[in-house]
Amino acid sequence: MDNNVAIIELNALLKGQYMGIHQYENYIQHTSDQQLKKQLQRIQQDHKRHALVIAERIQNLGGTPVDSTGFVGNMQEMMSKMKGLPDQNSELIQELLVAEDKYAVELSEEIVKGDLDPESKKIVEQVIDEDRGHVQELKNLLIH
Repeated sequence: MDNNVAIIELNALLKGQYMGIHQYENYIQHTSDQQLKKQLQRIQQDHKRHALVIAERIQNLGGTPVDSTGFVGNMQEMMSKMKGLPDQNSELIQELLVAEDKYAVELSEEIVKGDLDPESKKIVEQVIDEDRGHVQELKNLLIH
């Protein structure tokens, strides 16, 4: 098992966690609905916890965890700010739902298919399972 490959893949996942943390932060600040704010803060805390676990795993493999979203993430954040945030809570939730499903789940699933050691794979699978739960929570918010 080549730890360098695992470190690269885990760092890609870590960048995605940072992107999620930043996106939730923007949306938390944008909503005045206190109940929605609390739910989004809880999901954001999960992403922060995921980032810590992934960073620790990278260190245990002998690597250095990234500490930001990187160039691509910075560009996406800039584009989002230029576009502006949605006016309605339902639109805000819908955007988060798409991001959580596409980036947090689908792209992470691609990483699991890569060359990860059993411990790293287990961590990534746990993160994906929790992110699937976030997708369901966001869907439920749209219904109510």
